[in-house]
Amino acid sequence: MSAILNPSGRRVTVIGAGFGALSTVRELRRRDQHVEITVVSPRAELHYLPGIIWIPSGLRTREQLVVPLQPFFQRARVTHVAADVTGLREGGRVVDTSQGELRNDALVIASGGRFIKKLPGIEHASTPCEGIASAEQIRDRLKQMQGGSIAFGFAGNPNEPSAVRGGPVFEFLFGIDEQLRREGRRDKFELVFFNPSNEPGNRLGAKAVKHLLAEMARRGIRTYLGHKLKRFESDKVVTEGAEFKADLIVFMPGLTGNLWFDQTDLARSPGGLLQADAQCRVVGSERIYVVGDSGSFPGPDWMPKQAHMADLQAAAAAANLLEEVQGRPASAGFKVELMCIIDGLSQGTLVWRTPERNVILPALRLFHWIKRGFEWLYLRKYR
Repeated sequence: MSAILNPSGRRVTVIGAGFGALSTVRELRRRDQHVEITVVSPRAELHYLPGIIWIPSGLRTREQLVVPLQPFFQRARVTHVAADVTGLREGGRVVDTSQGELRNDALVIASGGRFIKKLPGIEHASTPCEGIASAEQIRDRLKQMQGGSIAFGFAGNPNEPSAVRGGPVFEFLFGIDEQLRREGRRDKFELVFFNPSNEPGNRLGAKAVKHLLAEMARRGIRTYLGHKLKRFESDKVVTEGAEFKADLIVFMPGLTGNLWFDQTDLARSPGGLLQADAQCRVVGSERIYVVGDSGSFPGPDWMPKQAHMADLQAAAAAANLLEEVQGRPASAGFKVELMCIIDGLSQGTLVWRTPERNVILPALRLFHWIKRGFEWLYLRKYR
């Protein structure tokens, strides 16, 4: 039997305050001026993580990348609850938080993924996308170093091919290479890229992999590919095929689901994410949707974990949710599209992939400025 809706039938709770969550809020409000929206997240802030690639060079600071969301929430008539989510009850109609329970008629989970920190010695590595503080640590360490070896790498979730985020590692690699050249001290550093795959970044497409490896060779970046990682030490990376010196390790592990997912009965994918259907509904649930890194979605194995994909999923989830709370069938799907600019501080490479085509446009200074312009336009919505 369906849960009883409140009189308006439209109390929606959104978990998270990142790209997927905020896009969901905007889409809900655009479609329905009367829906009651509650956002629950630890802080009423958007941390624009795509911009952290520019922190080591000083092109961006924390203050430029943290956007207070209270003005946006006010404009969108959203109630924000500053809390951590701890679980769900009553088929998802109750969200348990560190500040008490929240009731809803429909729920959108956009709380992001969690990095898998099981590799021995992973405490010796910096994981940039954990947040702005990690990028600041890389910046500060670079300032202190007079020379040495810097290793950059990423890995995936062996049970979830799509739960990997390698793009930012390429950007840190090329950006720091360019930064050291500008500072006149590139010759004092050895840059190394490592990956358990022989085709790192293959979700970007074969052309992109070829381009990225050629760019590394052109810049004098050494590569260690095709060997499973064994461990990190304070001054080295150890794989099954080789070990090499690393005074600084920049590493992105694979993604899995939030710990609080374990306190629910929600359907899970083999890799620990929430299992979604083609309408972004959590499989087997009623009026529970998932957007972005939290979910495992049907589609090609190269489906990206990126803000653009989360935005596309958010539009589908919002449309379907509003249909469902009004007793109508939810049928909206989402387009699968990978679109990114791999930035190298002075220029960028554009990669675009859909089920029908895969395009790569080689590095141009124009693309660097387009990426910066996109940041300004995106954050303008929330400032």
